Amino acid sequence: MEPVFLTKLVSHNNDWLSVRQATIAENIANANTPGFRAKDLEPFTTVISKTQLAMIATHGDHLGQSMEVSRVSDVEKADSWSVSHSGNSVSLEQELVKTGEVARDHSLNASIAKSFHRMYLAAVKP
Repeated sequence: MEPVFLTKLVSHNNDWLSVRQATIAENIANANTPGFRAKDLEPFTTVISKTQLAMIATHGDHLGQSMEVSRVSDVEKADSWSVSHSGNSVSLEQELVKTGEVARDHSLNASIAKSFHRMYLAAVKP
């Protein structure tokens, strides 16, 4: 039995959020590094919209198309709130806002996964 697509979507979003949190942590760690440019990831909605989804065939003669692997998003330079005299573009306030967004999205994903778990349990309950 294949996993439900929405469960996989939550998993992919959690992976993306983990990479984004690591990128934010790198930005914060380099807040005093001269010439360091702040980075951010391509938004998840953009990444998922570029992903080409295909149906899975249960037999070799079905559908006639092969499944294409989704592409990994690149780290891009963020539009920073300010650039200091040292050329550093990290704004700690902006990075903390991003950290809050990531925490909120992780919490939402956990709630969705918990809801699916309860739904699965209700479906198999005698």
